Amino acid sequence: MQRLLYNLVAVVCAVVGSPGIAAADDWHGWRGPTQDGHSHETGLPERWTAENVVWTRDLPGLGQSSPVVTGEKIVLTAALDEGRERVVICLDRHDGSILWQETAWTGEPEPTHPMNGWASATCATDGERVYAFFGRGGGLVCYSLEGEKLWQNDLGALESPWGTAACPRLVGDLVVQNCDADSDASIVAFHKVTGEEVWRTPRPANRGWSSPIVIEANVAGGSARRTEVVVNSHTGVRAYDPSTGEELWNCRSFNGRGTPTVAPAGGLLHVVNGLSGDTYAIIPGGSGDVTETHMAWHTERGGRDLPSPIIVDGVVLVSSLRSAVITGYDAESGKELWKTRVGDQISASPVAWGGLAYFVKESGVTIAVDPQSGEVVSESTVDPAATEVFRASITPAYGRVLLRSDSVLYCIGG
Repeated sequence: MQRLLYNLVAVVCAVVGSPGIAAADDWHGWRGPTQDGHSHETGLPERWTAENVVWTRDLPGLGQSSPVVTGEKIVLTAALDEGRERVVICLDRHDGSILWQETAWTGEPEPTHPMNGWASATCATDGERVYAFFGRGGGLVCYSLEGEKLWQNDLGALESPWGTAACPRLVGDLVVQNCDADSDASIVAFHKVTGEEVWRTPRPANRGWSSPIVIEANVAGGSARRTEVVVNSHTGVRAYDPSTGEELWNCRSFNGRGTPTVAPAGGLLHVVNGLSGDTYAIIPGGSGDVTETHMAWHTERGGRDLPSPIIVDGVVLVSSLRSAVITGYDAESGKELWKTRVGDQISASPVAWGGLAYFVKESGVTIAVDPQSGEVVSESTVDPAATEVFRASITPAYGRVLLRSDSVLYCIGG
């Protein structure tokens, strides 16, 4: 079945970024403006040392959310006092000074995993407001870019021993939040200005940490186009109508744990799961259970606890945290092309610019990988303290690179 449907892609679907107004160099949400981890800026640094650090900022508390950038401002989240306080922080992009810090919630913290924490979800912004998700402790909260709390919605118990991490996603006038949990799981949409709930759709009761993406697809069997909200899960990938929350299609997974976000590229949706099992590609635009009809290919792989994949120049790059291996697959067929051992754990999802994929090790060392050969062409470091852990993704913006550890934000110049 590996190539059975691939040739249909050009006429079946087209995948595009989420709608919204943003400056060319802004980074408005998880995985960037095109939702695939790619930056199309020129002049970004290809390698760096501590001498290239323009400024650093010690952050209050701990967190793993990636910075978002809108205009002159950087926004991220953190948790203080072992999760008893959750905060949203806004910094000046030029010098890292803290413009405002607002407490979204205080209380007794829910259970979480040591690799997760209580502030892992990356914010979303439309350039006027910022949206932050804190799971049970704070729900979904909206602030103005001046730090005024505009609304906040409690999203329930979200039962899971390992916490939450799914990022909010903007689509039109809505903000969509995945609320996977061991019970009462759902995906919910709110009006982005008023916070009013617009729809709520139940999901299979399994813990999960995948963030939605928004695509435009041609409906299979016709010429009509529609917007789809696509989310990974323990049982497979599901797509929803953003106006109503109706489930449009689902594609079953191979081995559960829907941690990584789905990556769009070349008219396909590329998927890996958190446990060992096949990596696969889906043609969107279907109806009902599309496992047998819209899975373009699938390829066996090993490893577990995987970041989201990234596709660069026709190659799907997948890293495995536990085995410290990056594997390259042909994006059209799923054929394995190469394997590269990198020596240290990688939790952060990769980002790409200038034809290279950038992976941040938990130690803070960033490696640049050639997608065609798998060769590590450079290693960069900011010489962090030995106590710092890097699990947030890189944020490239305005010619600089923002690199966040659990406690420090670094701004790197060329």
